[in-house]
Amino acid sequence: MIRRRRTHQVNVGGVRIGGDAPVVVQSMTGTYTYEIDKTVAEIRKLADAGCELVRVAVPQKRDTDALPHILEQSPVPIVADVHFHFERAMEAIEHGIHKIRLNPGNIKDRKQVDRVIAACRERAIPIRVGVNEGSVVERSDKDRRAAQKAALSEDPHEQLIALMIHVLEDYLRIFDDNDFGDVVLSLKSIDPVVVIDAYRAAAKRFDLPLHLGLTHAGPPETGRIRSIAALGTLLASGIGDTIRISYAADPVYEVEDAHELLCSLKLRNRVEPELIACPTCGRIEIDLIQLVADVRRKLTSIKTPVKVAVMGCVVNGPGEAEGADVAVFAGRGKGIIYVQGEQKRTVAEGEMLDALYDECEAFADRVERGEAKLSSGAVNILPPDPLPRSDGSVPLSVVE
Repeated sequence: MIRRRRTHQVNVGGVRIGGDAPVVVQSMTGTYTYEIDKTVAEIRKLADAGCELVRVAVPQKRDTDALPHILEQSPVPIVADVHFHFERAMEAIEHGIHKIRLNPGNIKDRKQVDRVIAACRERAIPIRVGVNEGSVVERSDKDRRAAQKAALSEDPHEQLIALMIHVLEDYLRIFDDNDFGDVVLSLKSIDPVVVIDAYRAAAKRFDLPLHLGLTHAGPPETGRIRSIAALGTLLASGIGDTIRISYAADPVYEVEDAHELLCSLKLRNRVEPELIACPTCGRIEIDLIQLVADVRRKLTSIKTPVKVAVMGCVVNGPGEAEGADVAVFAGRGKGIIYVQGEQKRTVAEGEMLDALYDECEAFADRVERGEAKLSSGAVNILPPDPLPRSDGSVPLSVVE
């Protein structure tokens, strides 16, 4: 059971971050914000995938001019991504944005930063403040010396972490001076190890909510490994109040993988079927990879978190499928379908997909009517009668 770190809570357009609120899933549009219809369409697509906050870039005035039209059509709160122009922040605030992403170090005039904070305080708009490894390495020698002293180490990695914390402390003094506490922090890097250590240090130093993420995570094929290594480690230790998994791809993949991570760690309850399958091996006598892909596609129409197991043989199938609501153990030419440990029917290989789906749909309907309960743990599944091997012989035991 993960015990999450308690933090100050902020309210972003009705979505709460920190405190005892669930970890919030975020993403960002890849459209030009001034292209209103395209931006709204992407926001809706992200929301349909389960995204709870969406960030949009506002580098130009025509982007902030588009915000009122976007906000009135968005199903989720919107965050304005501001970097160098405080005018964009002020315009976004005036148009009713729900949250600002702002790094004070990118705006040189302190009075301008004070004006943004004052406007956000007046309208109860939270601000995310962050540091990136790529930007802090350019800090002054004075900052570097202070970080080196704070690190109490000659190790470059430890000095980098100390420098990131030092820069955040500098930023937060500005907010303290303005009596503004609705701040969310982020400390990002391309390096998962830097991310883990930076957020651990921040969790010890500050009681503010933390937005987890990596910079330049890459394509999904490699980026999901890089992201899960860092974010999964932090979340499993109770650190993190909102996350964005970043890919150089359709941002819907970011949202899907973020939800899978949170559900895997039991930080979220599933709202759709969970599919598990045995690994491929030399015992499999069907096209398991294709069957799993087909099952996954068909299950998208079911909106109940039924746990479904697809097993390619009877050796490990019964044990690995313990706890499944609906399972199929497949062998040469046929498959045996179970529902919560009870053998239901044996079907030919060509009928396996539809039969499994029918049992999943029927079970989900019973759950929705209150006639059945989702499995909360392991169930006893007796091994089915042995299926014939490819040579026609029958194994003496399911464990050889």
